[in-house]
Amino acid sequence: MNKEEYKKLDKLPQSYWLASTDSTDYPTLSEDISVDVAIIGAGMAGILCAYLLHRENISLAVLDAGKILGGTTSHTTAKITSQHGLIYDKIRNQLGIELAKQYADANEEAIKKIKEIIDEHHIDCGFSNEASYIYTEDENNIQKIEDEIKTATELGIKASFIDEIPFPMLIKAGMKFENQAQFHPRKFLIPLAGIAANAGVKIYENSRAVDLEEGEKITITTENGKKVTANKVVIASHYPFYNKPGMYFSRIYTERAYVIAVSVKEKYPGGMYINAENPSRSLRGLDTEKGQLILVVGENHKTGQGTDMANHYRKLIDFADKLFTIEDIPYRWSTQDCMTLDGIPYVGYYKQDTPNILLATGFQKWGMTNSMAAARIIRDLIIDGSSPWQDVYNPSRMNILGSAKNFIVENVDVAKHLISGKIAPLPEDVKVEPGEGKVFEHDGERTGAYRDENGRLYLVNTTCTHMGCELNWNSAEKSWDCPCHGSRFTWSGKIIDGPAVTPLSAENDVNTLEKVIKDEF
Repeated sequence: MNKEEYKKLDKLPQSYWLASTDSTDYPTLSEDISVDVAIIGAGMAGILCAYLLHRENISLAVLDAGKILGGTTSHTTAKITSQHGLIYDKIRNQLGIELAKQYADANEEAIKKIKEIIDEHHIDCGFSNEASYIYTEDENNIQKIEDEIKTATELGIKASFIDEIPFPMLIKAGMKFENQAQFHPRKFLIPLAGIAANAGVKIYENSRAVDLEEGEKITITTENGKKVTANKVVIASHYPFYNKPGMYFSRIYTERAYVIAVSVKEKYPGGMYINAENPSRSLRGLDTEKGQLILVVGENHKTGQGTDMANHYRKLIDFADKLFTIEDIPYRWSTQDCMTLDGIPYVGYYKQDTPNILLATGFQKWGMTNSMAAARIIRDLIIDGSSPWQDVYNPSRMNILGSAKNFIVENVDVAKHLISGKIAPLPEDVKVEPGEGKVFEHDGERTGAYRDENGRLYLVNTTCTHMGCELNWNSAEKSWDCPCHGSRFTWSGKIIDGPAVTPLSAENDVNTLEKVIKDEF
């Protein structure tokens, strides 16, 4: 890989899914309204909920903090697959064959439902059937793959063993799932949002929900003070912003992963591939108006943790360089996923005693099929009162064997980051160059500083407004990231990702550090 390609990492990332589609233009909520069902979050899960529910003769409103379909849905790999790592044998061992069957059926049916909707509305979204593969270069994973094939086959999935893949690497074992697919997520979902809106669903952009009040009806308050009153509320906001009951902040953690879209000399052989070990590596082809690209994905880590984030892109370039002759890297981006303690999403009633509040989150890294499964479960619970898949996804499930250890590990990690930034002194002679972000401390105050390419300095209080964790600078995305619950903020303090609902403020830092700013910068 030549130095010119590495230099492209200095530019801000851009998602192909966003670059290849027009921006949406739905209004901001400007008055109080009342509906039967309010959906908070307009990613894939939220839009699919609206699409499925709009046919049920009920009034609906969808609120999004920014532009619809602009978050994780626009930063995915867009694999439509029921192959979610080595998950089926794990579910069978922890929860039993019946719940493993529910998970398999929900995701296999999701693939079929997506294709059914595409065909019904003649949506041009680059849908293509592809086989999905897991491979390993570690002989310790051979038995795990064999066990996964056996369990998946018993659950009705067409799974088979492979001992090679069409790339210059020797693998120890692999597994193939047939009848899987891939597509362009925004080209699929933007038309569905339009169909729902034309049928009367009220869709609002730039309308962040900041509070939810339970009562005879549910009242949602947005950041501009407008209210939505609803009989039922669906929280599909990626990470739940509503933390008072449920303790989801202790049951969900977030991970980031990275994507480079490369054009190469070789023709991509087809199929979707992912390895079974760490560091993660994933491949899929992508046909574009300007030719074929290959999405190279991986480098997972917990949000806000790590140092040189741009190095994750460099590692993906090095991996791709061993497999292909890279000619260009026109796009790169990163994504953020909500992870649950046992690897299964939380979909259903927010709590057992909140039948009017429903939840869809924790899709791990498999949001395409799980979003469709979630939308169908929520539709069934609201309209029919039950779903054939509700038990395995139940947010109130008690999977002690699978999640107790993870609960302790993840929350000890959170506690560490709640205090680490408050006690770690920084050098007094901090300098911030253009394009650089740093943290410095003065009189016990911890402040984040970023200088843009024009020399303008931005200061923020680096305490996350969600639950008080100390933020870290993300050099790859030029953002302030929370290592506890995954909130992310721009260099000027605006919210990129929740669960935080309040932006960062610099006013206290400006007052207390005026002299330091003058001296240091």
